[in-house]
Amino acid sequence: MTEFLINNMAPIIFASMVLFLLVGFPVAFALAANGIFFGLIGIELGLLGPQLFQALPDRIFGVMSNDTLLAIPFFTFMGLILERSGMAEDLLDTIGQLFGPLRGGLAFAVIFVGALLAATTGVVAASVISMGLISLPIMLRYGYNTKLATGIIAASGTLAQIMPPSLVLIIMADQLGKSVGDMYQGAFIPAVALTMLYVGYVILVAIFRPKWVPALPVEARVLRGSKLLMRALTTMVPPLMLIFLVLGTIFMGIATPTEGGAMGATGALIMALARRRLSMSLLKQAMESTAKLTTFVIFILVGARVFSLTFYGVDGHRWVEHLLTGLPGGEVGFLIVVNVLVFLLAFFLDFFELSFIVVPLLGPVAQALGIDLIWFGILLAVNMQTSFMHPPFGFALFFLRSVAPASVKTTDIYWGAIPFVCIQVIMVGMLIAFPQRVTFNLDAKVKVDLDKVEIDIPKSDYGGGGYGGGYGAPPAPDAPQQERPKPGAAATDAILEMLKEQEKNK
Repeated sequence: MTEFLINNMAPIIFASMVLFLLVGFPVAFALAANGIFFGLIGIELGLLGPQLFQALPDRIFGVMSNDTLLAIPFFTFMGLILERSGMAEDLLDTIGQLFGPLRGGLAFAVIFVGALLAATTGVVAASVISMGLISLPIMLRYGYNTKLATGIIAASGTLAQIMPPSLVLIIMADQLGKSVGDMYQGAFIPAVALTMLYVGYVILVAIFRPKWVPALPVEARVLRGSKLLMRALTTMVPPLMLIFLVLGTIFMGIATPTEGGAMGATGALIMALARRRLSMSLLKQAMESTAKLTTFVIFILVGARVFSLTFYGVDGHRWVEHLLTGLPGGEVGFLIVVNVLVFLLAFFLDFFELSFIVVPLLGPVAQALGIDLIWFGILLAVNMQTSFMHPPFGFALFFLRSVAPASVKTTDIYWGAIPFVCIQVIMVGMLIAFPQRVTFNLDAKVKVDLDKVEIDIPKSDYGGGGYGGGYGAPPAPDAPQQERPKPGAAATDAILEMLKEQEKNK
């Protein structure tokens, strides 16, 4: 028995952790308990040294001192302030009036408002709940198909998962050791493409099932002409400016994601104040919700660090690497198996749990196979987005069920989600087939003018003189100044000539 435990400690730890999660034990405590319990067993069996747990304080302090994670409370606070200040309601009303004469106009409005909310809030729960409260009764009142209406609301709310400034992208960047700005930049085109796929699906429904998506009746289109234009400008320009303030400054390298989040939170407060909807009760609710979500994330991350300390200590990462690199098909086989695995795990685990447990195990394997980690992270993020839409455990479906009228059946919500889960799977396939959708801007070649390159070779006293590191004696004190060799000049010229020659041969 002892020999079996020693030889199979890594798979036993992993299976135990999965079992704890499946029975509903809190994630943070399941991870930490497994790490400590099996760490003590490993010490007893002689697999691990007794000094193992001396590394825990440093690992936990590393979580607390991680500046990247500061972006989470900033973006969460920004989203909650905007959601509770009535921005979603104003946007839906305005865009609904713009698209009102078209079949599916309300559906288009919900999708576009969902994308705008995703780009300003980054919180799925806030988007789905606000859209469900505001748009679902209106869509049902004007004769929209119940399944389609619920599916559109849930799917557009989950755009906050992949659309910058998504919280999961911040966590993904932290777990993969990559820049949050690069992750945001790479995710932008896939997020827009996914939004367009949703729009395309509604267009197909409008063509083949026109009764499911009727246009707004004339009496409901109360804004026309200059009034509609003015309403559109005053409603849509402020959030678009806020999106540019946050994402534009991050993409251009002016601000870090943490600084962008701080500016976004300040901008959200100013917008709420300008709408005269900022109150102490709203501020208190937003701060409490932000504190709860941030604490939730940090506790899971601390638990994950405790678990990984023991798991890596028994070479669990090598076990996972050998397991996945030995798959047939090389890189393609790895991607297929990983995406199927994440898709299946998403039935039972949410994206936080997947990000903290699965991604750290998959990242090193992907890197060993030569896979770009930014692309890999965004691919997993799109896949994990389905975790919000999976019947019967999708959190977006639970959020929508909590605010939907009693006349809407739970089965309608489930059936309405299935087409959009299929669309998300199609998007995963598109990213695998066309990785340049993510990497095209990140792969931009930096041009360097070699004529302006300056190479400073430090002086060396080795062998005497210090004139370019020569081995001979230094020039005599009375030697003419012009005869003294310029330090490192020959080496510098040789390096520049070599670089120019390589540039010509490309």
